[in-house]
Amino acid sequence: MVDADEVARLCYERFRSLPRRGKPEAGREWTLLAAVLKVTPEMEVVSMGTGTKCIGRTAMSPSGDVLNDSHAEVIARRGCVRYLIQELHEAVSSRSSCVFSPADQEGKWKLHTGVSFIFFTSHTPCGDASIIPMTGSHSQPCPPVISVHSCERANKRRKVEDQSEEEKPKRHRLEGEETDGNQHDHNPTDDVHRTGAKCVPGGPADPQQPGVRYHSTGVLRVKPGRGEPTLSLSCPAVTNCPDGEFLGFQGALLSHYLQEALYFSTVVIGKCPYRVAKKVQISFIYLFYFWPTTSSLEFSFSQTQTELQHQAGQGRVSPCGASISWCKVTNQPLDVTANGYKHGVTKKALGTPLCFLSLLCKLELFHAFLSLVSSTKPSALPKTLRMLELKTYLDYKQASQSYQQAWLQLQSQVFPLWPRSDRNLLLFH
Repeated sequence: MVDADEVARLCYERFRSLPRRGKPEAGREWTLLAAVLKVTPEMEVVSMGTGTKCIGRTAMSPSGDVLNDSHAEVIARRGCVRYLIQELHEAVSSRSSCVFSPADQEGKWKLHTGVSFIFFTSHTPCGDASIIPMTGSHSQPCPPVISVHSCERANKRRKVEDQSEEEKPKRHRLEGEETDGNQHDHNPTDDVHRTGAKCVPGGPADPQQPGVRYHSTGVLRVKPGRGEPTLSLSCPAVTNCPDGEFLGFQGALLSHYLQEALYFSTVVIGKCPYRVAKKVQISFIYLFYFWPTTSSLEFSFSQTQTELQHQAGQGRVSPCGASISWCKVTNQPLDVTANGYKHGVTKKALGTPLCFLSLLCKLELFHAFLSLVSSTKPSALPKTLRMLELKTYLDYKQASQSYQQAWLQLQSQVFPLWPRSDRNLLLFH
């Protein structure tokens, strides 16, 4: 049984040990934290991320040199991919890897016996994971949705001054008096927390009916935000294969080297206003349906804690614009970004040699993967990597056997929902 408080404590300690750069200003800025822990059975944080931002559609790059999504959950997973690439480097170089051992298939690797991974997030992720039944009106983050019919009746009551005797029961019901008929009216506490993640245009939409019927679950959503619309999918985006299995958090490129997909054994959620009391009926970053474990420890830079620490003269409380990535790798474990690039890069420097790319962007992860391939002896390469025509990122991704069916599903189900001009951007999300 996983100790949820111990998981949270390890993640918060790792955050506190990092340099000040990129961290929120106490009492004024808040952020979210996510992390991946390796269990052997001792727990160790191998990747950690913070952030709440993602860039708009026009800022995305078909070259993959911009970090599109800086939500903490995505940052933590991408940092974990960097860690896995390093461990595979150790494995293929005949050095000792603390994660991987040879698998049955030629050129393939598997987790050591007893090794597993835990995912931690300080708050329920955006999208379906935040559509949770409310336990009381005090926890409601926004006004309850009023029935359209109730609004119409209220408008009629204001317009009509003279009511007949037979219409009085309706008038009394609208004014809140107890009648036999009002027991079927909408109960404002019978509601769900709202998510700002919007359904993908052209796909299934939220019914936006009163109470628990406001949202649909299991639909494709894009990240919430007040600025330009984004193409970044919400963190719990459903990614199913036709055979009903999920794809694993290792990603398309690393599936070349792995005999089986990697899944998180447990998900731990830190203390937050959303109380998760039952099984969450969604997939979470390429997971099976899961029973989340909740910690009683709250992140010190959560929105709630920041508002409690806020003092006069600090300005309004707002989300931190920077994102931090730390992972257990030898070279450059820390990566601080903002607006899709290294933190501190000015708009004037964008597109010049002075502009340093995030180590988590698609292009940099692809370069790290190519370095792994070049370090592997030709005779030890997986069969899927012995194809001479593999040149681009897309070539390697499509050549992954475990992703071929998912790729077809993406083309048939997701692509038609976006204009043709946006499809290349999706490939490098």
